[in-house]
Amino acid sequence: MNDHTTARTSHPQIRVDLVRETLSRHDLNDLCDATDSAIEGGGGFGWVKKPARDMLERYWQGVIVAPTRWLFVARLDGVICGTTQVVLPPHNNEAQGHIVHLTTHFVAPWARGHGLSKMLLESVETECLAKGYAVINLDVRETMESAISLYESLGYVQFGTHPYSVRAQGTTIASRHYYKVIKPEFFQKN
Repeated sequence: MNDHTTARTSHPQIRVDLVRETLSRHDLNDLCDATDSAIEGGGGFGWVKKPARDMLERYWQGVIVAPTRWLFVARLDGVICGTTQVVLPPHNNEAQGHIVHLTTHFVAPWARGHGLSKMLLESVETECLAKGYAVINLDVRETMESAISLYESLGYVQFGTHPYSVRAQGTTIASRHYYKVIKPEFFQKN
């Protein structure tokens, strides 16, 4: 009698959600854990050292209720492991009302390698296009080579650098500035 064991490979469940109202206590905890992990891994989004937990919770709760921000969260097997935010143009800036800014784009180190960072960007682009926006701007530290490679592979175009953008652990780090036109017909003359 042959004893055969069928190896079952379990594919992780991945998805991206746009947070529309509030996060459960559990999701907020996951989001803060992922943020801490990203900061510790050097991919924080402004924080060099992990902030106190209550400060981090207040930050994320503020993002969720801010009328000028959209929060997208990446989930790996149901656990929030990354985010990106879209900052909408202010209502009083009609001349640049077609441009949004992408910020706080990260996936926690333990969740990388599943395509979630790309999924976050694709979800942002889809939502922005559906809402009539034409351009997405972003900036990234020049040391974040994987992120730069991803942005450029998805058609983001570098338009400048800021040599004094980031100061972390006694070192000055330049940042690169990118844009992507997601709605080219917006710029066609009538």
